[in-house]
Amino acid sequence: MTKMSKRERLEATFAGAPVDRPPVALWRHWPVDDQYGQELARASLVFQHTFDFDFIKVTPSSNYSVDGYGSQSSWEGNQEGTRAKGPAVIKSPDDWLKLKPLEPGQGLLAEVLKANHIIGQAVKEDTPFIQTVFNPLSQAKNLAGNRLLSDLRLYPEALKTGLATLTESILRFIEALKATGCAGIFLAVQHASYNLLTEAEYREFGVPFDLQILEATGDMWFNLIHLHGSNVMFDLIGSYPGQVINWHDVETPPNLAEAEPRTRMALCGGLRQWETMVRGTPDTVVAEARAALQATGGRRFILGTGCVTPITAPTSNILAARKAVEAAQ
Repeated sequence: MTKMSKRERLEATFAGAPVDRPPVALWRHWPVDDQYGQELARASLVFQHTFDFDFIKVTPSSNYSVDGYGSQSSWEGNQEGTRAKGPAVIKSPDDWLKLKPLEPGQGLLAEVLKANHIIGQAVKEDTPFIQTVFNPLSQAKNLAGNRLLSDLRLYPEALKTGLATLTESILRFIEALKATGCAGIFLAVQHASYNLLTEAEYREFGVPFDLQILEATGDMWFNLIHLHGSNVMFDLIGSYPGQVINWHDVETPPNLAEAEPRTRMALCGGLRQWETMVRGTPDTVVAEARAALQATGGRRFILGTGCVTPITAPTSNILAARKAVEAAQ
């Protein structure tokens, strides 16, 4: 088959059509660099130049979307690359009512937009890139900490008011994001897990706001939905209008073979972030990649990790993942 461009390969994968090889992408955090647009872009572009993945997932720190509310965080050396969170901003139910929509041209939101502009100018049409967007419940957790779930059950209307405000901030950010050439978003969903909520609760507090965001990205061609954690609500989120779904498929149901008939989206995963990418060897990575490709037949599938690749992953393991799809031609 003729060699495809990255976009051609991805769009064929979304459609379940034949590809010259399966797509592959890994992504990681960029601690400290992620607080500055120029540095986040530089780190992302160097990583892409080194490994030549099929898309760039722009990965700022999770505090970028709530920094404007006074949320504090600090870099303390976490192996995943995430920042430690400071005191909760939401201290009472009334605090949800006090939130105001953030403007995307200010604070860390502006730095992340700057990173996207720089990346877009650098890669042009050659490499698609998508921007991480933490959904409203995820942002609410970053603002409220441990009290989120109790407020959800005890003060539902106050929380919904806060979630509506957070959604409006996201919608404004997405509108500004479109001018960067970004292909779509990586929607991080953290509470669609039976370990945290019932399905009825997620349908009430998660789904309406998630769908508003995905409706706003409907004119973008590549939206990836990430389901975080274990015991996830795969069938519920798998019905969302996105192009790709990603979850910890090797560590929590459903596995890739079980998931394929349960969603119209392409599947992304196959590699464990810790056991394989950090503590494994290149041979381990290749073996797990081959198992994933066999489970999916290499169709409607993107090789990746179930979550962010830790910053301690050996580069030889990352390179092994990239090379694994070449052997699958």
